[in-house]
Amino acid sequence: MLLASSSLGLQAEDWPEYRGSGRMGVWNETGIVEMFPESGLKIKWRTPLNRGYTGPAVSNGRIIVMDFVPEKEGGVLGKERVLSLDEKTGKIQWTTEWEASYRGISWPNGPRATPTIDDDRVYVQGSAGLLVALSMGSGEILWQHDYVEEYGASPAGYGASGAPLVEGDLVIAVVGGDPDGKLVAFNKHTGKEAWRALGSDEQRGVSPPIIISRGDTRQLIFWHPEAVVSLNPVTGETYWTQPFHSQDAMNPTGPAVGGNFMMVSTFYNGSFMLELDDTKAASSVLWKSKIDSEIDTDTLNAVLMTPLVIDGYVYGLCSYGQMRCLRASTGERMWESLDATQEFARWSTGFMVLNDKRVFLNTDRGDLVIARLSPEGYEEISRTFLIKPTTPPGNRRKLKFVNWSHPAYANKHIYARNDEEIIAASLDASDY
Repeated sequence: MLLASSSLGLQAEDWPEYRGSGRMGVWNETGIVEMFPESGLKIKWRTPLNRGYTGPAVSNGRIIVMDFVPEKEGGVLGKERVLSLDEKTGKIQWTTEWEASYRGISWPNGPRATPTIDDDRVYVQGSAGLLVALSMGSGEILWQHDYVEEYGASPAGYGASGAPLVEGDLVIAVVGGDPDGKLVAFNKHTGKEAWRALGSDEQRGVSPPIIISRGDTRQLIFWHPEAVVSLNPVTGETYWTQPFHSQDAMNPTGPAVGGNFMMVSTFYNGSFMLELDDTKAASSVLWKSKIDSEIDTDTLNAVLMTPLVIDGYVYGLCSYGQMRCLRASTGERMWESLDATQEFARWSTGFMVLNDKRVFLNTDRGDLVIARLSPEGYEEISRTFLIKPTTPPGNRRKLKFVNWSHPAYANKHIYARNDEEIIAASLDASDY
């Protein structure tokens, strides 16, 4: 696998940030079920939760997740909350909350950004633009920054969505500040600003930043609605920029990396593939979609799922739920299938992680799927119902509601949430 190699001796693994450690969507644990039992997965516990898209983060026996409690049903005024749960029992250990207004935010269902856990601290971001550093042990607020009040960021659009990223002694956030504060790095211990980068003449977008290494160079990769950019994570200096427009700043997926391939994909404008230099901070364009259409698509128009790049091929869900395989070097479509999502509908999507030679896919209909993906086609191994969809999608769907929250895969369990609860389900083969 070009994306990552399995660690055969690894017995347990936390999930401390969006898409797992390193944000690559790779789950390395072994001893996981090969097939789901006909009776479904064993649910170890259920804990009530309120509205939100935020996926859980898991580290050192704790689960950190966020939600939004409106003052009245369907309202945009209320409280954002951070909750710490015991990983074994689901018992709430502490809750920290603050007042929040979702006026002007599209899809005002709740917080978007998955918490980022770093040792004894967790960094969370509310949809209205509040970055907060908390003690993992107590939930005490250690420092915070308000993007709107301190940086002049606009609260409108999709809200603050890109999960904060920890790199060394810095926590890097997608702020959208003026001037030149689309990205801002803060000292993770004190909250003091370390650097700011990129102009604020475009929208900040919603894609989370990632870190890659090439040669001896660490690169901060950020895809904003007009370009993919590589920066020095220590100083904010720009290494390279590759223009690629995302209509309506709709770019919630992250960069997909496999070997020297890096691809970004968006609902309206399709995909953009770069080849990374393997010795230094440099890139070149391999191809990009020729058609700006959500329906007449030529490559891959991802909605929420960050694609996977495996052994020179791209796998992902397109604009209406089609699972597609592309040749990474050319963008050539190898196949497409609706078997995974089981619904041809606008914004039909899911979330996928790689586990050895198979993938685990959470569909937005609440199913969990085990499948094998290859250039020859989609092979479904097993499927089970996991969690009830509860979130209004903003369009017509067969089940009326969807589940648009990325789960966590940690310590042989899956932790998934909707707008009513968070659950722990065992994926440990020894439990079955």
